[in-house]
Amino acid sequence: MASPRPRTGFTLIELMVVLAIIATLLSLIAPRYFHSVDKSKEAALKADLNGMRDAIDKYYGDHAKYPDTLEELVIKRYLRSIPPDPLTGSNQTWITMPPDDNGKGVVYDVRSGAKGVAADGTPYENW
Repeated sequence: MASPRPRTGFTLIELMVVLAIIATLLSLIAPRYFHSVDKSKEAALKADLNGMRDAIDKYYGDHAKYPDTLEELVIKRYLRSIPPDPLTGSNQTWITMPPDDNGKGVVYDVRSGAKGVAADGTPYENW
């Protein structure tokens, strides 16, 4: 009589235990991952705003007036390119603020066009 061949593979119970462990680990890791993604977008937004505001200030220092558009900062090489807003993913959503004196140019300040509230509770459009 031939001996029965041993069965290979996993039982349904073993697979269910492994899937339960993976689901538990994902439920612990996923919220931390998405929170860190949001924090990195906010940090990139702050850095982009600081860079563009610095370029606007340098332009004003050189020309005694503010630029008429953000593209003018690129044309005159104060910026390499207009960075995309990290929250909207587009470089067309920046909101430009005019100076108090309209005779000194058009772009005094720049803000994000993203809707929503940051982790610290302030709206992105007020940054």
